[in-house]
Amino acid sequence: MRLAKACSVCRERRRKCDIPAPGSSCVYCSARRLDCNRKDLSVSKGSSIPEEAPGMVCLPEKYTLPNQPLCIELVELYLDYVHDKFHSLFHRPSLIDDIRRGATPEILIYGILALSARFSNHSSFAETDPRERGKGYAKKCEQLLNLNDVSLTTIQVCVLLGAIAIVDGNAASETIYYSIACRIAQLLDLPNCHAPNRVEQEVNTRVWWTLCMIDVWSSTGVRLPRLMIPQPNIPLPMNEATFLTMTRAQGFTVLVSKDRASSLLAQMVLLNRILSEINDFNIKAATTTLTEEYKTKTVAALSEDLNTWLKNLPVHMHDTPSNLQSYASQGQGQLFVTLYLGYYHYGQMLFYRFLHEDVRGYTPRTHFYAQQCKEHAVRLCEIIYRSEEVPGCDVLYSMVGHVLVIASTVQIHTLLFGDEESVVRARARLEKNFVILTKLRALWPTLDICMERLQAFHRACRSSVDTSFCMDAWMVRFLVEFANPISDKHGAERPWALEEIGICGDESGQPYIYIVFPGPWAVQALSFRTPDILLDKITWTKETRVSWTTTKVYASLENALKTFGSSSRQYQTILEMLKECLRDIEKESEKQSKAQVVDADMLSIAMGFLEIGK
Repeated sequence: MRLAKACSVCRERRRKCDIPAPGSSCVYCSARRLDCNRKDLSVSKGSSIPEEAPGMVCLPEKYTLPNQPLCIELVELYLDYVHDKFHSLFHRPSLIDDIRRGATPEILIYGILALSARFSNHSSFAETDPRERGKGYAKKCEQLLNLNDVSLTTIQVCVLLGAIAIVDGNAASETIYYSIACRIAQLLDLPNCHAPNRVEQEVNTRVWWTLCMIDVWSSTGVRLPRLMIPQPNIPLPMNEATFLTMTRAQGFTVLVSKDRASSLLAQMVLLNRILSEINDFNIKAATTTLTEEYKTKTVAALSEDLNTWLKNLPVHMHDTPSNLQSYASQGQGQLFVTLYLGYYHYGQMLFYRFLHEDVRGYTPRTHFYAQQCKEHAVRLCEIIYRSEEVPGCDVLYSMVGHVLVIASTVQIHTLLFGDEESVVRARARLEKNFVILTKLRALWPTLDICMERLQAFHRACRSSVDTSFCMDAWMVRFLVEFANPISDKHGAERPWALEEIGICGDESGQPYIYIVFPGPWAVQALSFRTPDILLDKITWTKETRVSWTTTKVYASLENALKTFGSSSRQYQTILEMLKECLRDIEKESEKQSKAQVVDADMLSIAMGFLEIGK
């Protein structure tokens, strides 16, 4: 018997049945939200994900999918570390079930694996850099994309491709893919279109709100108008526990509460509306002349909006250790952390301008708001630290890097202008943040841009500490254009100087060698009780960097410590050894027609004093 080459609908209308990808509905049925049996015919013919292929090795560069067990493992990694944190596109139980049955369009699987392969510990990926593992899958996903397929699947694929683009630092491609997804959702009237069951209806709702949230930060990041207009008649997402226990087979028999306050995703939607207004205000204040009265009223109103959101949360959703443990036990710990990362980040964004104003001239109002900014930044750091301590709560998606960089600049403000006690705490946070950023950098290429942006901020502080925190157009770009490199604020950084190395004594008269790396951290000191501790830190940090200058400096420190040991008093000899190395660096810099300096992301030792002996 000859296999059917068209779905029943297209056969009846006697028209060509175009299918964009194996396992997906045809174009005609997708555009009209009809039940298409073409995808069933395609899948029954044979899925490209074999049920068993024990020896199959994942080769993304050849555009092959792994065997089914590994494929499911990678999809679950995506659901654990990306989905609901970056976007909400699927019903987890249904997605896993569809993959097991071979009913998931390949294009979706390629997009998912492009984001999740970096997290895998599978032996087939052992020889591939985590940041490179998804590129073959991403390329295949792009090749399979058919923009004539006006469907939910295409929306999901475009959101995946947008996420892939942004984690690679390609903001232009990101906004193009997201724009396509938004337009298709509007064409389909996604939240109101027919769905065969409650699960798929809720997926439509969650995808719609995902696009609304993405549109806020994506459009702002490329300075383009937003596409999605909020519609008050669309229900917010339902409670996650209810959603995840539902099945498609239940149809519409499941009763769902109209009160959506207990949904983490719904709370993200409400917060995102405040972010939209914060972004608009910061941009408007930096690009136009606003009266002080207008700025005062706007900040007060937005501050009250954030406070109201927090007060209206159910008690079980407050940011407490017990609530974090509770959500972790339900498999929702990472989503809980993500919600509060948003809240604390939006707060530091709103109050950031007052860091500069508080230093320039004290008033009770500016000081209060500056402290609010610092409080939000501290809480942001602390919830990330706690998330690493509670199983199932660690957040590893790329946007964590951006919000942590912003929070780190607030810690730098404390280093520069805080009292002794707060400086000690801020320095400790900077070191922890550096470790987290380094870990994220090993997963996401866009973290390179985050660190470059931190370097630009570092250079701005070096050029003029007095104006570094001023909320001007440059600072707004620094805060919101997270995927784009940013130019220097105050020109080129000054070159390395040999005068910044010498011998000093501490309060007890104990001599030690110091190396002052240029920048806002130069006035601070890291103390290491023994050279062995510093040697371990240098060795660990050095292996994560590629800067020629940094490598040379670390090598000189390492050689000095290994040569003279912890009991040595030959300070002058060590000093001359270090100076000789730095002279070589200066000579090499002259050959290259520019001075090279230590990477600004060397927060662990790039602000300190080198202590030798006791």
